[in-house]
Amino acid sequence: MTPPYVSTGHLPSAARTQTLVDQAYRRFKDNDEGTNAQHYPALARMPRHTFSLCIADVSGDCFMAGDVDQTCTLMSVSKPFVFALVCQALGAEAVRAQVGLNATGLPFNSVMAIELHPQRLTNPMVNSGALAVTSLAPGDTAEAKWAFIRDGLARFAGRPLELDEEVYASAASSNFRNRAIARLLADYGRLYFDSLETTDIYTRQCCLKVTARDLAIMAATLADGGVNPITGERVVDAIHCDHTLVVMATAGMYESSGDWLFDMGVPGKSGVSGALIAAAPGKGGLGVFSPPLDAAGNSVRGQLAARFLSDQLGLNLFASKPHRSRQEPRRVAVR
Repeated sequence: MTPPYVSTGHLPSAARTQTLVDQAYRRFKDNDEGTNAQHYPALARMPRHTFSLCIADVSGDCFMAGDVDQTCTLMSVSKPFVFALVCQALGAEAVRAQVGLNATGLPFNSVMAIELHPQRLTNPMVNSGALAVTSLAPGDTAEAKWAFIRDGLARFAGRPLELDEEVYASAASSNFRNRAIARLLADYGRLYFDSLETTDIYTRQCCLKVTARDLAIMAATLADGGVNPITGERVVDAIHCDHTLVVMATAGMYESSGDWLFDMGVPGKSGVSGALIAAAPGKGGLGVFSPPLDAAGNSVRGQLAARFLSDQLGLNLFASKPHRSRQEPRRVAVR
C-alpha cells in the first residue's frame, strides 16, 4: 500500500483521491457490526447495508462511492451548522454565555449533564445544548426560527433541503426525552423560547433529508472558512467556522470524542441516522451515510472509512512532515 499522505495544506491529486474513496468503500462495505438506532421507529427500519461516502474539496470537486443517491436525515449532524448560523446571527460570545462549550463526557441525551453543571450549561453538540442553540435562532415565532434554520442549512448544502415527513412524524411522536430536556432547561432559565415549540423546531432540523454528497459539501463549507465550495456563497464568517470546528473536536462524537480525535486528528460529527461528517480546514469535507451504530451512537462503517481516509488523504491536523528530508541530525557550528 502507498504510504499515508501527510498533507501540507491540500489533498492529493483528484485521481488519487477518487481511488482512495473507492478503496474505502470496498474495504468496509461488508462490515456488519453495529445496530440501527432505535430512538425512532423510522430509523430502526433503515436498510442496514446502505453505505455511501463522499469527499468534497475546497475547490468544489467531489469524489463519491457507494449508494450516493440514498438520502438520510441530518439528525445530530445538524448541530454544528445551526451553532455556526446562530453564532453568525448573535455573536459567538453571546451563544457561549447562554449555552456553554465544554464537553460533558456523558451520553448525547443526558439529563444528568444539565444537573451536574452549576450554571446548567452543557455543549452545542449534545441534545441539551443543541436545543438551547435552536431556541436562540432569530425570529419571534416558531415559523420564523424554523425558516432561518432551514434556509441556513440549505445554504450550507448548496441546495434546498426537504423534510423527511416519515422520520419527522416518527420522531415527533416519540421524542419524549428531548421534550423533558427542553422543559428542564426552561425551568433553569437556559432555554430561550417555548420548550415544546423549540423541541419541534429542533426535531424538524434533524429530519431534513441529505445525501453523502450534501454532507461532504456542508463539511467542506466549514473547511473553506464559511464559503460553500460549490455555490461560492459565503454562509458564515470564517471565525464562526473556527469556533464550530473547535466544538466539534471537543464533543462532536459525544463521549468517544477523545478516541475519535486520537484516531482521526480532524473534527467530526455524527448523527443517529448513520450520517457522519469530518472537516479538515483548508482541505475539504467528508460525508458518510451508514445506519449501523456503535454503543456511543456513531456510524461503525463511517468511523472506519473516516480513519482510513484521514490517514491516506492527510486530513489529520496534527500530522506533520519533518522540514528537512535527510535523517541525520542538523550540524550546529561550535564557536
